Order: sequence, then C-alpha cells, then structure tokens
Amino acid sequence: MLELSFLLSVLLVIYTYAGYPLLAAILGRLFGREPVSRSYTPPVTLLIAAYNEEDVIAERLENALSLDYPRDRLQILVAADGSDDGTAAIVESFAARGVELSYDLARRGKMAAINRAMPRATGEIVVFSDANNMYEAQAIRRLVRPFANPQVGAAGGAKRIVKGDGALGESEGLYWRYEDFIKREESRLGTTTGVCGEILALRRNLFRAPPSTTVNDDFYMALDLIARGYDVLYVGDACSYERVSPSAESERARRARIVAGRYQAMFTPPLWPRRPLPAWQVISHKYLRPLVPLAMLLALASNIMALLHAPVSRENGRLLAGRSGWLLLGVQILFYMVAWLGKRFEDARGPVKVLYLPAFLVSANLAALDGLVRFARGKQSTRWQRVPRRSSEVAAYDGRNA
Repeated sequence: MLELSFLLSVLLVIYTYAGYPLLAAILGRLFGREPVSRSYTPPVTLLIAAYNEEDVIAERLENALSLDYPRDRLQILVAADGSDDGTAAIVESFAARGVELSYDLARRGKMAAINRAMPRATGEIVVFSDANNMYEAQAIRRLVRPFANPQVGAAGGAKRIVKGDGALGESEGLYWRYEDFIKREESRLGTTTGVCGEILALRRNLFRAPPSTTVNDDFYMALDLIARGYDVLYVGDACSYERVSPSAESERARRARIVAGRYQAMFTPPLWPRRPLPAWQVISHKYLRPLVPLAMLLALASNIMALLHAPVSRENGRLLAGRSGWLLLGVQILFYMVAWLGKRFEDARGPVKVLYLPAFLVSANLAALDGLVRFARGKQSTRWQRVPRRSSEVAAYDGRNA
C-alpha cells in the first residue's frame, strides 16, 4: 500500500509537470493546427484596472497611447474604484488625450470595478489589463486577430518578465516560458485553458460578469466561455511585460491567492467544460497543479514510513525496501536541501544561481498549500491585493527585455 501511494504520488508530479505538456505537444503536432491569424482591427476597449497605482499609472497610460493600433478604434478606459491616492487625478489629467475614467470612492474589489466600468465600454473587443504591466507596441493588433473567427470567444497574450531582477526574476521568467509552450500547444488543439488577466481580450457581447465572490476573475471568464462552447486561444506574440515581485514572500502571496481561486473553480460545476478535450486540458493543466504539493508530501511520508516500519518486508514492495528505499529518500532529501540552499543564495550571481530553481518550485508548492488552506477556511478575500513590483521600469518593450 505504501509503495502504491508512493508510485501514484510520483506519477502525478511527473504527469503534471512533464507528461501533460509532452502529450499536448504530440497531439498538437499530429492532429492540431495553427490558429488562423489575419489582419483584423475591430473597435477595441482597453480596460485598465487600477487600485492605488499613482507610481505607475502615468507610465501605463503613456504606453497605452503609444500602441500601434488605430487611435479612432481604441478606447482607453481606467477602472480605479477605491483608490485613495493620486491615481484618479492622474488619470483625469489624460482626459484631453482621450483617456476615460470610471471611479467610485467605495472599494468593492477588482471585479466590481470592472463590472461598473463595462457599460461604458464601446469596443467590440474588450482587452483587460492591469496598471503595472506594459504592452509591446503591436500587442493589441496581434491579440485581436483570432477574433476574425466567430468561434473564438477570448484570446490571451503572453506574460513576459523583464530581465535583471536576479534569480527570482529568472526563475519566474523561465516559468512563464514553460507556460508559453503549453498554451501554444493547447491552442493548436483548439483552445487553451490558461490566460493572464493583464492581457486578456474578450468579445464584449459574450462578457458575463463573474459572481462577486470570484477570486480569479480572468480564469472564471475563460472557463465560462469554454463551457459555453467557445474557443479561447493563446497569442504568443502579443506580449505584456512586468517586473517580478520584490521578494519570494510577495510572489508566494500572489500565487496563494491564485491557487485559492483555482480550488474555488474546481467546485463550481457550471465552469466544467462539457467537451472531452477541453475537460482533459483543464484537469491536467489547472486542476492537478494544486495537488502537486500534496503528492510530494505523500511520496516523502510513504518513503519514510516504509523504511521505519518494515524496511525489508515484502508487503512494502521492493521499491521502498532496503537500498532502493534509502536511495529514493536520499534523492528527495537532496532536492529539498538544494531548495534550501537556493533560498539562501537568492541574490547570488553566476553558476550558483541555478540552485534557485528548486527553491522556486518548492516556494510555488508551499504557496499552493497556503492557497488550499485559504480556500478551506474561506479566508481568501475577493478584493485584489496590490503586490508591489520592483521599482525601476524598462524604457522600451520591444522583446529584448524578456
């Protein structure tokens, strides 16, 4: 029994991180097709959610105004409900340049601010964004191309982490390149299950406001469209740039919120896709990830219990008995020791920074456990918490910074 629990745990981890991406790639290359992409410039509303963003909102609006998209077909609308700093005043100073503001003194959360701003949106396509990310000049032009196909309900762009923020930034950047690969292969099969709320385009007439209790609004909207039979595509060359969180703790808090929202979606039956292929994608890409830390703990516990109680007994199987059992335990302990060292050398330069990758993985899975606890206790607020980013920004977003 201990050997079975160990094997199932290890297989879940391997399948989630490597098996599913490999299967998606194989199926995508054999049976999928590249999403059709042709010139299409419908009226677009860029809806920027901002809460107490006076440090970055002006730069974000300058970035929006400089985008390579017909200005007469681009509405820029900022939802800044609850901001009690200078955010609203700064946005108002852009009014002469066509920027619009939706503002209310009460803070009810990001989704409430978006819902209040949506009636003012005039674009056929609404692009949801945040205040602390910057778009490449061609981002919106590329992002809306898939909507030439009426079957497409939403399209998500690529999240890029700006270089220069040490091991944490490089690990986060590597993670998003890994996600980029998976979402590209999923799109070949017809739909992706992963979107980033800072660069998410959606048909305005298909918008259905998530319930006020929703934690991950972007994930909800994507799954809602998939469940209704529409495709959600990934546009890898429509890029949004941002800096990584200033510390691993800040990044872990952000991930814990995401995982709490994912558990919430798991227990929301209307969001479950009815088509077999998208259902498999959602389970494999999104719903197994939060279970990985539980599998890692179970693998370690099974290994230890087998060695402590009956190291060589037949009932524990050959895998966890004797030398092989000690070897497997040693590998697991070594992995966690390397993760601990990686955390100690978070700001290291040179070859030693490779140690931070196991630290990043362990930190991400600790965040998943935190997210599970938040969900189980009902302690995850629906109000978006502003996670600070590195203070300096890059001057240009041209693909050389990611």
